Amino acid sequence: MKALISNDDGITASGILASKKAVEEICETYVIAPETQQSGIGHALTLYEPLRVNEYTLKDGSKGYGVGGTPTDAVTLALFEIMDEKPDIMISGINTGFNIGKAELTTSGTLGAALEAASFGIPTIAISQEVVRDDVKFENGDVQVDFDFAGKMLKKLTKIVLKKGLPEGIDLLNVNVPANPSDEKFEISKLSERMFLPVIEKRLDPRGKPYYWIDGEPYQEHKPGSDGHALNMLNRTTITPLKIDLTGDLKRIKDFLEI
Repeated sequence: MKALISNDDGITASGILASKKAVEEICETYVIAPETQQSGIGHALTLYEPLRVNEYTLKDGSKGYGVGGTPTDAVTLALFEIMDEKPDIMISGINTGFNIGKAELTTSGTLGAALEAASFGIPTIAISQEVVRDDVKFENGDVQVDFDFAGKMLKKLTKIVLKKGLPEGIDLLNVNVPANPSDEKFEISKLSERMFLPVIEKRLDPRGKPYYWIDGEPYQEHKPGSDGHALNMLNRTTITPLKIDLTGDLKRIKDFLEI
């Protein structure tokens, strides 16, 4: 069994190494990811600039490949240039910070990488872990997080997916792990409405011209059955099944247009 592992935090991020560690006993792993931080880049593909691939020695001494582009670029090059054959599973993450909510999911580079692999029929898991700011530590510019529990849950889920594949109509699984999990169970959840409410901070440069930082405040999701509710109220790892087909209700639009 072969596993492609990528992310949006970069080839040197500790989360991608945690994914590799979690599944390397059951899969031959290929770590191929962007060279730099790409959070918020979504499913972007580089078309008007050349891409370069550099070999990296990861912190565990193994080999990985850094791509000078987006997460989608990394997965595309992995599938059609670097790997000799299609992997049996693709894992995107472990991302530092949740990836939840209908509004933000399409901007996630973690999901961008996952969607690209899933679009070619590869069973895919996107996995992210909550980061509590007070507990954040940095080492050589990388956020240091304890991914042991997330790795354990990833290994458990990977074994199931490799054995059974994904059910018909499901292209990928979006997994989110709380910082302080209450148990080792998965909570099957739908997407929340949002993850953040945008906050715009306006500043002035030395010449008095305005510039802006986009930030956000956590959106409080109170609807039972949603990933936000399960993570924040139950402290349980969530799984949300996703599909790539964005087609809406054909009958309703026919009725609307009176066709």
